[in-house]
Amino acid sequence: MPSETPPTHYKKARTYGLNHLSGLRNALVGLKRLYYRHLWGMDIHPTAQFSLSTKFDRTFPKGVHVGPYSYVAFEARILTHDRTRGLYLHTRIGQNCFIGGRSMILPGVEIGDNCIVGAGAIVTKSVPPRSVVAGNPARILQSDIEVTQYGRFVTADATEHDLAVRGDA
Repeated sequence: MPSETPPTHYKKARTYGLNHLSGLRNALVGLKRLYYRHLWGMDIHPTAQFSLSTKFDRTFPKGVHVGPYSYVAFEARILTHDRTRGLYLHTRIGQNCFIGGRSMILPGVEIGDNCIVGAGAIVTKSVPPRSVVAGNPARILQSDIEVTQYGRFVTADATEHDLAVRGDA
């Protein structure tokens, strides 16, 4: 039986909603990134992406670090200070990470490279590279994962292709 080779070009799922305005969105995110980097002094890599509703802590803005090809989803919070304890700490997100919607990364936490933080997670401790964490407090659900840019699983394109071919997407 011959082995099946993966397609070289994947069919993408049909996009709905406001996705046809992605160019405008990308321009707005680019302007907001410049604002955060140059006016506030945050360390957000030029290839990092984030939702317009993401909140980066501006009490200690120099403590915000987001690595290359990482994505911070809607309404996520990246904190760098805790006034009750008088802490002002650096909070780091590695490269190729995905930070899920409405999650919160507490001050001083380091998210390793190639990690995924689940939606709504409250991350209280540093996360080792190549891990998936979720929950409150966030716990490691899976280790040694393989992701590409923006924390997308390596198999995501093939899965999306299969759904598009079946007409489910």
